[in-house]
Amino acid sequence: MARPIDYAAARSLLEAVFATAETDFSDCRRADVPPIIEAATDQLMRSATQAYREVLIGCCLARVLDPSIDVHLPYANQGDLAYNGRSLDELVVNPFLQGHEIPASRGPFLSVFRRSVAFAPTTRSGVRDKVGFDALLKFIDALGEARVEAAREYLRHLLGAFIQLRDASNVDLLHVQRLSLEQYEKLMGQLLQVPSGGRFPMLLTVAMFRTIREAFGLDWEIEWQGINVADRASDVGGDITVHSGKHIILSVEVTERPIDRARVEATFNNKILKHNLVDYLFFYASIAPTDEARVLVRRYFNQGHDINFLPLEEWLIHSLATIGGRYRPEFTGQVIGLLRNRDVPTGLKLAWNAKVRNLLEL
Repeated sequence: MARPIDYAAARSLLEAVFATAETDFSDCRRADVPPIIEAATDQLMRSATQAYREVLIGCCLARVLDPSIDVHLPYANQGDLAYNGRSLDELVVNPFLQGHEIPASRGPFLSVFRRSVAFAPTTRSGVRDKVGFDALLKFIDALGEARVEAAREYLRHLLGAFIQLRDASNVDLLHVQRLSLEQYEKLMGQLLQVPSGGRFPMLLTVAMFRTIREAFGLDWEIEWQGINVADRASDVGGDITVHSGKHIILSVEVTERPIDRARVEATFNNKILKHNLVDYLFFYASIAPTDEARVLVRRYFNQGHDINFLPLEEWLIHSLATIGGRYRPEFTGQVIGLLRNRDVPTGLKLAWNAKVRNLLEL
């Protein structure tokens, strides 16, 4: 009798570890795994046999959820330490891969093997891709010896490799011609809740400034820097700077991080005074500034410095209302154009597609 697996728990575990792997990818961080796991994963990602790498997701899940399972035995009729790999694939792994638009097999991964085969050296003679199968065995052998926390890290590393694989593929972005203000409000709110390392707030802000320029025929030049580019290194006063000729109209900082007194004071000394900025605007995406930060801004205002806080979502919706229905599609087009940039992670493009799709299905 094979060991049972809680498929709901497997789905929750997979989504949780995948979210961590996506954050790793955004932050250019990798899970800490032994060299044998790293080398085997790299080989499997290069393998033409997609099923070999997909097999490992189920193996990792089984190992974490029930350490007594022998991950070499993926068929229910293989004894008391086996597990039902086919059901795990059909109910959890394959829907997960398809749902996250990760390049993967459409059919069950075990279909590439003879029925009731074990992940063992004796199976090697019956497979075509022997190099890929050897990498699979090395990963599974190490996984079978790993403790639960280590197995979870192996899964995190593996999913990170799948994210890299997805990131290398092309994603068609959904485009919708018309949205009502109510629909825009829902869409903006959902996008700003997506963990993006600050990218969605920045892209939406830049898209809106560009749209305002087009809608009102302004001579604005809108300069902006990439996410996580140090202001000192680039010698700019804000994330976004709006120029009219040589005149700086507005300097903007877009943030998901808390805005406290120390941050305002540092911004004032290192940016506003240094660059002689007249009008500085903090857009906050989620966390409102602290009371101490607001008190300090009022003091700076009384000294002649225009420094203001504004919730980003409200500004976006009010601006969409102001530009009117004629130019709201321009905003959508600007967002999609920015998302198409090669340095935008695929996960953000997929998040856009998912949120737009959900909005249209309501």
